[in-house]
Amino acid sequence: MRGSWSRSQAGGVPRPLIDASWRRVAAAGVDPGGGPAPAVLPDAEVARRVVAGPLAPMIPVLRERLEPVARACGQLVVVTGTDGRVLWQGGAPEVRRRADGLGFVPGAAWDEPAVGTNAIGTCLVLGTPVGVHGGEHYVDGHQQWTCAAAPLRDPVGGGLLGVVDLSGPARTAHPGALALVSAVAALAEHEVRAAHDRTLEQLRRLAGPLLARLDGRALVLAPDGTTAAVTGFTGPARVALPADLDGGGRPVLAGLGPCRVEPVPGGWLVRVDDEDGAGVATHAVLDLSGDRPRLQVSAGSGSWTDVLGLRHAEILLAVAGAPGGRTAAELAEDLFADPSRTVTVRAEVSRLRRAVGPLLATRPYRLAEGVTLEVRWPVGPLLPGSVAPAVLRARAARPGPG
Repeated sequence: MRGSWSRSQAGGVPRPLIDASWRRVAAAGVDPGGGPAPAVLPDAEVARRVVAGPLAPMIPVLRERLEPVARACGQLVVVTGTDGRVLWQGGAPEVRRRADGLGFVPGAAWDEPAVGTNAIGTCLVLGTPVGVHGGEHYVDGHQQWTCAAAPLRDPVGGGLLGVVDLSGPARTAHPGALALVSAVAALAEHEVRAAHDRTLEQLRRLAGPLLARLDGRALVLAPDGTTAAVTGFTGPARVALPADLDGGGRPVLAGLGPCRVEPVPGGWLVRVDDEDGAGVATHAVLDLSGDRPRLQVSAGSGSWTDVLGLRHAEILLAVAGAPGGRTAAELAEDLFADPSRTVTVRAEVSRLRRAVGPLLATRPYRLAEGVTLEVRWPVGPLLPGSVAPAVLRARAARPGPG
């Protein structure tokens, strides 16, 4: 059995997070001998994600702060997206050559289902900093390596954007590596947040006089949907904007209903259309069948779709399975197997409600009156990166591989 073999290699009983990871990757069918890896992304696609993806503003900070350290220590610094695909590498040339032999190259998948237990993949699952050393790796060919990874989060919305990692031969391990990558990840997030705040402040100076001339409900939004200013109601902190928003027609926006949208310098002016009753959402689909969870909401006058983070998908799945609703303690048990984590639950649900508007009601947490939620199940494993008890129960209740 792989678990007992790895325990002997690791010098005893593995840490709980390593043991849990081994169990996940074994269930996913990862070959300890190193099976065929998913195809590497084309160079053009990797370049597009580096330049135009959500991590684009962070990569220069990570490169500046970590690449000199990686070169001096005989390691690599690596940045991946939420799918575990390597987007950028830098560091010691001789270590890069060794990494090439493992397929650890730009465009390669480095999540748990692709290559087993490793700092990048396990960090993506847990959403917390992770170090993996030597025999803690699941695949034989990785056990001469050490790695330390930290999550990169959207400093505005809080969602996971990817991972930054320091990797190298096992002899280069340093007890401060995990603290270093965590600190630099926090620095990158801080600098991106500061730049976002400066842009938002410029938009607010424009929005004040503009909204003062309007009647009814209206907002000025930044390009990422962050609210710069609002009049006529207490607006959401952020609105999920469709990718094809062009300022024409009457799009239905998350939590607002049908709106009239027009561009303003640096953002969008959104006027909420109150003439026909605001288009209350009546049916939602939690689509778990694709590579990322999505929420599709249909309203009387239109519809909208939003990509969800793993935690928000877990919350909606738990609520969908509890018609009578869940208290904060019950939802904490559903998500963390720990009913005392109510503060974390309330914060997560608050962020989710800012995105989905009136879809969720509180006290207890439940679907709002008149709202139905359909779950679209995957053919394969259900939310493979999740270890939430609610997801584990849903997997056990479903026939087949999910």
